[in-house]
Amino acid sequence: MSCSGGSLGYGGATCLSNVHHTKKVQQQSLRSSLIGRKIGGVMKCWRGKTGNNSNRWKRVGVVQCRGIGDFVGGDLIWLDIDRWLSDVEEHKALAIYPPHEGGYEGRYLSRLIRQGYYFLDLSARGLGDPETTLTKIHPVCPAHVGKQPIARWYYPPEVDFRLESLPPNAKGLVVWILEAKVLSKAELQFLALLPTLRPNVRVIAECGNWRKFMWKPLKEIAGLTSIEEA
Repeated sequence: MSCSGGSLGYGGATCLSNVHHTKKVQQQSLRSSLIGRKIGGVMKCWRGKTGNNSNRWKRVGVVQCRGIGDFVGGDLIWLDIDRWLSDVEEHKALAIYPPHEGGYEGRYLSRLIRQGYYFLDLSARGLGDPETTLTKIHPVCPAHVGKQPIARWYYPPEVDFRLESLPPNAKGLVVWILEAKVLSKAELQFLALLPTLRPNVRVIAECGNWRKFMWKPLKEIAGLTSIEEA
């Protein structure tokens, strides 16, 4: 073992072999922190130390392709676009589940625009009571900083006001509700029945997320189908 005569600032000698050994151990620990193997076309990852003892490896994740859909961009329209248009006309109120990364629902939205629909985008978190906000004259208290008196402004019904403003060649109005997963069951039931009250209205509610873009009738999500069958 060879040691240099230099010091580390504390008067002690520096052992070069120990320094090289420490660097080598650090490099090995970085390389062995994440180990990957390709088995059967699937990339499998483990976290642990290298060596012949496979029991010391801890599996942390699996990356695999479940179908050809994983190789296609999410901004492309699938072959279900015709079924999407027919379900909008048949059920009139749908609950959609787009992927978390977004971008999928825009293609389906643009197809409805080409059909002649106009859109009303609302967020469920600031919607309040859906029945009052969409179909009745409702009060709104403007923000104040504590010095102004508390005022109350009245707004026309959101849906009725826009239905009256639609051009003659419009096919209808689509009420697109963002973050509808925070709504209660009673509020979802009203949104499902809104096309019955306003025949020219279609409702699209984002009720959650899924691996791919999918949708279901909003009456089924709100529990109205079981009530009608009973």
